[in-house]
Order: sequence, then structure tokens, then C-alpha cells
Amino acid sequence: MKAMILAAGLGTRLRPYTLARPKPLFPVVDKPLLLRSLEQLHRAGFGEVVVNAHHLREQIVAAVAGRKGTTVQVEDDILGTGGGLRLACPYFDDAPVLVVNGDIFHTIDLSEVYEQHCRTAADVTMVLHDYPRFNQVLVGRDDLIAGFGEKETGDMKVRCLAFTGIHVVQPSLLERIPAGAFHNIIDLYRSLIGEGKKVRALIARDHYWSDIGTPEDYLLLHQDILLGRLPDMEETAGKGPHYLGENVSLSTHEFRDWVCVGSNARIGSNARLTRVVVWDGAQVPDGARLSDAIVI
Repeated sequence: MKAMILAAGLGTRLRPYTLARPKPLFPVVDKPLLLRSLEQLHRAGFGEVVVNAHHLREQIVAAVAGRKGTTVQVEDDILGTGGGLRLACPYFDDAPVLVVNGDIFHTIDLSEVYEQHCRTAADVTMVLHDYPRFNQVLVGRDDLIAGFGEKETGDMKVRCLAFTGIHVVQPSLLERIPAGAFHNIIDLYRSLIGEGKKVRALIARDHYWSDIGTPEDYLLLHQDILLGRLPDMEETAGKGPHYLGENVSLSTHEFRDWVCVGSNARIGSNARLTRVVVWDGAQVPDGARLSDAIVI
């Protein structure tokens, strides 16, 4: 099975942090999100994964160097979610391709998503969930997607749900996208719906999902992890709300609420941290008073 991680975005809502690292390489409890996503895909049986890269691409290339079954597609121009997939077509065969946004952390069963897509013989399967902040995908009672971004019609047969950033598509359909040009994959799916193609919704339930699109979302993800709301996280199980990576330099300090400190970081003397993520290798000055902050 083949998959693609979309990791080429600029991450403008996360500046200035994305001036230092591309969003998919933001550490989640001291491990880059991209590496967590790759491990999740490989555990689910996806032996070949394409990762596209544009912003700070050399960091992404270095992060996945030597990983078996992983190919980096470097994009000189921003091609969007559709354009990046179109460029990757030579990597695919006739089998469906699972696509995952590079800025999400989730517990959705990806092997089950792929299997359900194959069982239903859909042209496209989009994984949706009820997330009011992002609900803008219209779904009919038959679980076929009716539209994107439109206002609710008042039709009781139509639900409005949110796209998780996980979808499965037949590669032959991607060849409709103009090569070498910017394109949003949703525009392709909207056209397919207009043609009567089967664009199906798979409704996810009983899962955890986070889009680290803003600093607040990134901090909230760490809060949920460190306060035990994701019990399957091996790194934090039974360790409480204060996480320390390897080789942390630590003197007299005060940690409040939850704190995550990455490997090889230095916490200055008499520093007080409250709901803070310190990246690997970062330094917190002596006497610092930080709350709801990211230290890079």
C-alpha cells in the first residue's frame, strides 16, 4: 500500500516558529510530527510513502534520510494539495493512495480507512468528523459528499462535518489536475461530485485529532498529551505533566501545570515555566518567567 504526506506548506499562521522549522517538523513531545506520521503509516501497513517538501525543504530531506520506503518529492514552487499529488503520480500505480496532511496528529485507524475505501469501491474517500470549528463539508444520508464550504441547506438529510485531512483517491483521477500548476485537491473533488462520481465520507468517531495550525493549537496538543488525555502515548505514560527529554540541563527551577522540555535543552537557574514547550536544543534564560509559550 502506498501513501503520501503533504508537507510542503509555508505554515504562515505559525510564524515566527516556521521561520526556524517547517510545520511538519515541529516536535510533539520531543519527536518531529512528520516522523510520528511516518511511523503511524508504516505500522498501518503502508510500505511506500511519498513526502513532498518546499518550505525549508532541506530540513525535511535530512529528517527522513535513510528511512526505508520513504521518498521526498522536492517542489521548487508551491503546488498546493492537488498540484503536489499530481506531481507524485509517477510514484503511484493503479492501487488507491492514502493521503495525510502533514500537520495533523491523530489516532484514526489508517488501515481501516484504506480497507473501507476498497470495500466500497468509491472514487474518493474523505475521512470526516464532527468538529464545529471546521465543519464545512456537506454529507448526505447515504454518506456521499454533496459539497464543500456551502452553507447548510436546512435539509435534514444533509449533515455538515469537518475534513480531517485524511483521504484515499484513485491515482488515475489525479491525472486530471494540470501538471506543474498550483491546484487545490478540493477543487478536483468538487468537479468529481458534479460529474456524479462517488466521493464518499467515512465518519470517524472515538478518536483524537489535532491540527497544529496555530501556536494555541500546538500548545493544546501538548496539554492533552501531558495531562493524560491520550493514554496510549508511550513516552508520557505514568510520567505526569512534566516531560524532560534526554540530556536536559536543569538547575533550580519551577514547573507549573504542564511543561515539555526537549532533548539537549537548557533551563536557566530560577526559571519558572507554566504551560510551555521548549524545543530540543533551546535555551531558557536564567530567571525567565514564561507561560503559554513556545521556546525555540
